[in-house]
Amino acid sequence: MLISMDRSEVLAWLTDYEQAWRTEGVDSLADLFTGDAVYRQGPFEPKVRGLPAIAVMWEAERTGPDEAFTMTSEIVAVDGDVAVVRVEVRYGEPVEQEWRDLWIIRFAEDGRAVSFEEWPFAPDDQDD
Repeated sequence: MLISMDRSEVLAWLTDYEQAWRTEGVDSLADLFTGDAVYRQGPFEPKVRGLPAIAVMWEAERTGPDEAFTMTSEIVAVDGDVAVVRVEVRYGEPVEQEWRDLWIIRFAEDGRAVSFEEWPFAPDDQDD
């Protein structure tokens, strides 16, 4: 069955994603991703497959739920079950790392992501 997401549904998902990053633990990931979802941290990075593996990656990638960061996003396109989003994240106070990403998200019928791929870009003079 083909689904059709709209911008308000994608915006709600983005808000929930940021909130999950700011929340201790990984229980809220089940609200964002299907059990068999695939998460890719770059277009040529290995796939992280399944909610348990995504949870392990998620915890390894963040400093913790109290990590200082700002995140802004702009929905570039929504077509059926796919959304493309431009995201800017600045970590630290003062800012120590800065990323501009494109996210390609494919949604399941229930509005959770079945596929998430980010294309991260950082300034050349930044340590990652």
